[in-house]
Amino acid sequence: MYAPSIENLIEQFEQLPGIGRKSAERISFYILDRMSRESVKNMTEAIVNAKHSIKFCSVCRNLTDSDTCAICSSQKRDRSVICVVEGPKDVSAIEKTGEYHGLYHVLHGALSPADGISPDDIHIKELLARLDNSVNEIIMATNPTVNGTATAVYIARLIEPLGISVTRIAHGIPVGGDLEYADEITLLKAIEGRHPML
Repeated sequence: MYAPSIENLIEQFEQLPGIGRKSAERISFYILDRMSRESVKNMTEAIVNAKHSIKFCSVCRNLTDSDTCAICSSQKRDRSVICVVEGPKDVSAIEKTGEYHGLYHVLHGALSPADGISPDDIHIKELLARLDNSVNEIIMATNPTVNGTATAVYIARLIEPLGISVTRIAHGIPVGGDLEYADEITLLKAIEGRHPML
């Protein structure tokens, strides 16, 4: 239907998460028809440069362009608390709240036997290596999915003998949400996670 070079471009965009055929076509034609050669060059250079310069933080495994990320390097962070998340985007989401001031540990996935993802495939060993007398609490902020919950429970069992408190982020009804649209599991988690109002 299209010239081979256009078809190839569309297929490349289709590989991105959340991008179907129609979106890939729209992006491709926007690049070809609306963007200048200079803009396209800048975009491709930014992608290549980021891919070459970004690496895992040697401490928390978050994405960074230096050996240690800005969060781990900061002396203002509470080093007694580590929040465990599945991916780098989760760090960004929590940081946007402006309320959490501890450290992070990025697993880069969750346990999933069906997909062949075992404890050796995510960064659990690196988390355990970080646990010393200065750490008082581990916050499990993995996703509220079957795999995320299984990962949280697995890690909690590994940490329990160390005498470090392991907590789980609350789950339930989102702010502004209506009860009638919530599913049974969300409602159950909301009721289980209730707390005093005064």
